[in-house]
Amino acid sequence: MESRQRRKRGPRVGRSWNLVLAGLSLACFSIAAQSQPDASRSTPEQEFQAAMAARDRGDLERAASMLENLRRHHPGLFAVDESLGLIYVAQEKYSDALPVLQAAVREQPASDVAHSNLGADLFKLKRNREALAEYSEAARLNPQNPMTQQGLGELLLNAGKPDQAAEAFTRAVSARPNDSDLKLSLATALVAAGNFDRAQMILAGFPNSENSADVQVLLGQVEEGKGHPVEAARAFERAVQLEPTEANVWMLGVEFLRHWTFDAAIPEFEAATQEFPQSIRMKLALGAAYFGDQKYAQAVPVFADLLETDKDDALYAELLGMACNAVTESDRPRCSTLLAYAEAHPRDAKASTAAAEMLLTAEQSGHRTDEARQLLVNALAADPKLANAQFEMGQLKQDEGNWKGSIPNLETAVRLKPDLAQAHYRLALAYWRSGRKEEAQAQMALQKKYSQQEQQDLDRRLREITVFVMDVKR
Repeated sequence: MESRQRRKRGPRVGRSWNLVLAGLSLACFSIAAQSQPDASRSTPEQEFQAAMAARDRGDLERAASMLENLRRHHPGLFAVDESLGLIYVAQEKYSDALPVLQAAVREQPASDVAHSNLGADLFKLKRNREALAEYSEAARLNPQNPMTQQGLGELLLNAGKPDQAAEAFTRAVSARPNDSDLKLSLATALVAAGNFDRAQMILAGFPNSENSADVQVLLGQVEEGKGHPVEAARAFERAVQLEPTEANVWMLGVEFLRHWTFDAAIPEFEAATQEFPQSIRMKLALGAAYFGDQKYAQAVPVFADLLETDKDDALYAELLGMACNAVTESDRPRCSTLLAYAEAHPRDAKASTAAAEMLLTAEQSGHRTDEARQLLVNALAADPKLANAQFEMGQLKQDEGNWKGSIPNLETAVRLKPDLAQAHYRLALAYWRSGRKEEAQAQMALQKKYSQQEQQDLDRRLREITVFVMDVKR
């Protein structure tokens, strides 16, 4: 089950600055002030208050400069370090904020807010594991802080721990029961954890849920999780009507793709590729939908475009190879992209094999036999255990009249993939031509046994493709 697609919101930075610093400034600076006998000079506390005044006026540069100066002359003051760190965060100087907030945690290790603020900065720096450790410590110190629990829940969900995330969000919701964002986060975690009944109960409590795209997306995931695809599609459609974002359109299209309703998926993804031309996953899904609906000629240019955009992507090459070899039309101009890829990537055995197969099955391909042979040589050098490459090489030898020479390749192919029906058929022909009648009859029997396997193999690969597409995040 995919997690709900929405704008990612990182853990929030602690409480307000005034609350963070309340009760600290006077205590921190009273001792420092005693070391300044000159009454004409400002005390550290006065300098700190001036920096806070500059911050309150929105002059963050001035406030930071004053705090930096104060920190140089009076190191080790928690209020200064915490304030300066938070100003850096507000300026999006997350790397600068890190050592300062770390110092604040060392100075006040029992401050849950200090740990939360450090965790939020670490999250901004994409150091999620360390951020999670800081939020966990903050929650241990003060489990009643809803903002800490919210940040902890987001990080746990990001870490693939939806059950624990749901516990954190539950604690946050209990402290702020009217916070709709928190309830949505809780429902998201519950859906990810597979707790669909409880998620549905929470979503049912949302007022005017019919007009909330976020709620409809989650309801769609709940219905899908409970085995109700029609209801799921209806909810996703409603979400698209409310907010036709790329993420919501994706959820609807994937719902159709998941259940192989390709005729419904195709128009969704056709429109989506026009509306969101930069979305790679929409194009990939459109190609998969065409392929699933046996519209191979339409799938070819989609996969070819993807491969031309990313000329080193082995998956795109494999998908293009499958589509090109499924097309029945003799003219397959965009399949030249596959040949170019195979020639540039001789170690990609699957692509080389698919390109060779395409050349060998094309009409009037005799003049390209040498090219196909070289592709198969490359494939077998890269992966001698690739059954399809062994089969294609055996078939090529038979097409040239080398029946005896084809036997080792075909024997290897059926050993590697016993249910490869075409290999059994070709091996039977080779045995028959070599006078091995009984072995030929045995191979023909195996060919009949596995003849249904080819469609099953196609269905299995199609299922793998659709699963992969549903996991694409781009």
